[in-house]
Amino acid sequence: MTTIALVRHGQTDWNLAGRIQGSSDIPLNDTGRDQARDAGRRLSGRGFSKVVSSTLGRAVETAQLIADQLGLTGPDERIPDLVERAYGSAEGVPGEDLPLLYPHGVPDAEAEPEVVARTRRAMIDLATRFPDDRTAAATHGGVIGRLLRDLPSSDFPSRDHQRVLNGSAWIFEVDGDDIRFVEELSPTAEQ
Repeated sequence: MTTIALVRHGQTDWNLAGRIQGSSDIPLNDTGRDQARDAGRRLSGRGFSKVVSSTLGRAVETAQLIADQLGLTGPDERIPDLVERAYGSAEGVPGEDLPLLYPHGVPDAEAEPEVVARTRRAMIDLATRFPDDRTAAATHGGVIGRLLRDLPSSDFPSRDHQRVLNGSAWIFEVDGDDIRFVEELSPTAEQ
């Protein structure tokens, strides 16, 4: 059984402004760096021996800061399948404007089932290559949220307005093709 903690990257200026980031490569801000360090502290003492990330800079820096807190180097790998959903022409748009601009959905956005499929593929690949390991993977809110909603063992969102917060960690167990949600290690409040 392999344990994988999917950690949402720390805050960026676009997160703060409520803009859709998608695959745009927006860097962490100072609050985001603090959130990444905090995520590393929450994962500390849990036996994580490897840190990986998506290929986007905000996830790579989050992984580096987590690795520092765990006494590791990293990220050990940058995994393209862990990148955020591509939102096409909606990237940079304030999230509150999406329903007005795209009432029938963003036509050039990546399909949600593809996001789930590639996230599953990345997790199963990590579990196959590193069986019985514990890996922290810095990724994105859309990746984590879509996977959680897809898993029958997850009741996400379990609370009204539950979100995948910046710096939150979501623990999964992977056994073969089976992915099971285990635990949420989120900050107590949005920073």
